Amino acid sequence: MKIGKLVDPGYYPDGGGLYFQISPSGARSWIFRFTLMGRAREMGLGSLSVVTLAAAREEATRCRALLHDKIDPIQARDEARRKAAASGARMFRAAASEFIAGARAGWKNAKHAGQWTNTLATYAFPVIGDTDVRTIDTAMIVRTLQPIWMAKRETASRVRGRIEAILDAEKVFGHRDGDNPARWRGHLDKILPKRKKAAVKHHPAMPWADIPEFISQLKAKVAKGSRSALALHLLILCATRTNEVQFARPEEFDLKAKIWTIPAQRMKMGLPHRIPLCDKACEIVAKMLPYAKWGYLFPGDKASRPLSGMAMLELLRGMGHAEYTVHGFRSTFQDWAEERGEYADVLVERALAHTTGSVRRAYQRGDMLDRRRKMMEHWARYCTGQ
Repeated sequence: MKIGKLVDPGYYPDGGGLYFQISPSGARSWIFRFTLMGRAREMGLGSLSVVTLAAAREEATRCRALLHDKIDPIQARDEARRKAAASGARMFRAAASEFIAGARAGWKNAKHAGQWTNTLATYAFPVIGDTDVRTIDTAMIVRTLQPIWMAKRETASRVRGRIEAILDAEKVFGHRDGDNPARWRGHLDKILPKRKKAAVKHHPAMPWADIPEFISQLKAKVAKGSRSALALHLLILCATRTNEVQFARPEEFDLKAKIWTIPAQRMKMGLPHRIPLCDKACEIVAKMLPYAKWGYLFPGDKASRPLSGMAMLELLRGMGHAEYTVHGFRSTFQDWAEERGEYADVLVERALAHTTGSVRRAYQRGDMLDRRRKMMEHWARYCTGQ
């Protein structure tokens, strides 16, 4: 089963009661379905982002063994959690919550607490959340990190560091002893594969967690009549390249259908690209249409020229974000879509107008506009802090 190519909502059987589920919202997870005493039940095994196919199959095997003995896997799991709580076990989930609460006052950025909570809940809790801190070992840490170690480098490093800090604190409090299984130097660096440095220099991108606050600042610039701010806002909402917004023409926009069609000659890959417009994007375009001239939605100060290619970058620098690039917002969107939205890779690639392999392209003649519209509307809501 090649789950990376699946996009339609539904249940996909792997065998033996194990299913890969894609929800209507696009969330991807593992489900174990079984019948016991004539009653059909479902047991969630975790998100695809944190539970590998091998791990899901292993858990399904354990569940089938319980069923063979007429034991309900869900009840067995709940009972194990109750016994752990009754024995005075110190669960990692509780330890993490207390650590974050204690560290919150010392963090300069109020967002850190939310970032710690979100990453641990997404990647660590499904594996070690209900595990006594005294029994967390190296194998558990590796199982937590392996699914994202190569694909989400920065996120994986942060998760590892946060687990290490929490377990260090638990040792200080006397809740565990021995070496820290999440330690990197001289330990995990000997186990986890080395991650080669990218040969290509990537555009510095703003973390997706900072986008809502940045958009709020950007709106203040828009209120003062900044064309560059309007252009940058449209670029972020549509996840487009700088030149695609810079040379945008009024006739490319169908506000009634809420679609922006960029012709092939203006696209990097030489293929036409349709972009589903959210309400805010339509509002920006409608606001600029009366001022369009020389054939450009965002005209420049010089006759017959569009907005300068440096205008949005200079705006970004002027807002105190010189460490980022305009193009980097495409990476910001991609990270959000994969890590927070859990959207299928193929949808994200379509939104970014990336080409896929010839075989996949042959079977994907459509551009998934309706599915991408839901994703882009979700992105727009996130950008406004909803």
